[in-house]
Amino acid sequence: METTLLHGHLERRGAVHRAERGVVLPASFGDPTAEYGALRTEVVTFDLGFREILGVTGADRVDFLQGMLSHDVARLAPGAGCPALMLTIQGRVTADLRVAVTTDAIWVDVDRRARLALVEALEARLIADEVELTLDERRALIGLEGPHAAQALPALASLPAFGHAPGEIAGCLVHVWRTSVLGEPAGAAVLAAAPDAPAVWDALVAAGARPCGQGALESRRVELGIPHLGVDMGETTLALEVPVDAAISDTKGCYLGQEVIARATARGHVNRRLCALEFDGPLPPPETPLVRDGKEVGRVSSALVSLGLGRPIGMGMVRRECWEAGTELAARHGHAVTVARVARWPLA
Repeated sequence: METTLLHGHLERRGAVHRAERGVVLPASFGDPTAEYGALRTEVVTFDLGFREILGVTGADRVDFLQGMLSHDVARLAPGAGCPALMLTIQGRVTADLRVAVTTDAIWVDVDRRARLALVEALEARLIADEVELTLDERRALIGLEGPHAAQALPALASLPAFGHAPGEIAGCLVHVWRTSVLGEPAGAAVLAAAPDAPAVWDALVAAGARPCGQGALESRRVELGIPHLGVDMGETTLALEVPVDAAISDTKGCYLGQEVIARATARGHVNRRLCALEFDGPLPPPETPLVRDGKEVGRVSSALVSLGLGRPIGMGMVRRECWEAGTELAARHGHAVTVARVARWPLA
């Protein structure tokens, strides 16, 4: 089980930790409901250590990544960034990424649970390219979310979406990146050297950011329909089956998996997609089949009790004949049957 660079410090600050898909993260800081409220209306800070930076250097780095990733990396100037996907040749999702360009490197921010698959996929395609891949395990990532994030981190106000710049917090050199795990305009990631991370965390809290655990973040993620790699999408998922449009360029040339994306786009539809679900009955676990008229038409991927709504919600992959909002499906789990109603995002 992996821990983050902030684990010990946050435990001393009241974090209640739990394992989440192989990484130990704060579930809450004692009051998930209040943390959720601050996330929606104020600003929160959280341990972003479930993501990691892959540094890509070398003279061929731009051309190499341009042929690998789904977004137009070549158009980015230093200080700019974008979302992107690493796909298989079949157009399925290997990793969801955030890219930042500096003067001498390209940073790729990846879920640490997918980092080895990403590195292996990239290394397998390195032939004569002058490119070096280096995982950065010396810097902590601290997240900010909420409509007033710029009040806790004023440098954020001057950055465009996915823009990034060096800065200083509590006398520590940091790098501020305007990016969000919830797809919100006011989110940020702060990169800090491991020894400085506790002081940077405390400074953000002192500036008004409420410590927040994964419970509140996960509730909001499902309410907004943000898919998680390894949960709602993966190497059995076509990129066009999930709401990741911002990570796919519709103007750049060839990249890994592009032919499949182009064919599906020309056809005008896919046969299944990730849908919002509202549940009536016991909360079904992930991978619960969704049934209509005795036929399996999908599966639940995420399910929880929404902190915003106070009732069970989720998301799941559903066949196209059942996409209409209000369609009722049966989620069969054990001896229980829960009504799963197809809905539209945002759910709250």
